[in-house]
Amino acid sequence: MTVRVGPLADRAGFFLADDGPGIDSEDRKGVFKRGYSTGGDGTGLGLAIVENVVGAHGWETGVTESEAGGARFEIELAPAASV
Repeated sequence: MTVRVGPLADRAGFFLADDGPGIDSEDRKGVFKRGYSTGGDGTGLGLAIVENVVGAHGWETGVTESEAGGARFEIELAPAASV
C-alpha cells in the first residue's frame, strides 16, 4: 500500500491518501466514532483519537475517496492557523 501526504488545493490544511480498498461512502460518517473498526482485532480508537486531537486544535477532519480509489483523510486548519 502506498500513502501520500500533501497540501489541500483549495484551503489551508493537508491530506493523507492511500491506494488501499477505501471506505464505503455510507461508512464514512462512522469511521471517527469510538469503537468503529473493520478488523477483528481492532479497538476502534485510532481515528477517534485523531479526531479528538484535530478538534482540540480547532481544526476539522474529513474522509473521502482518494484518486487511487483508497481512503483520503483531510485535515482542514482553522483560519488562524494558516501561515
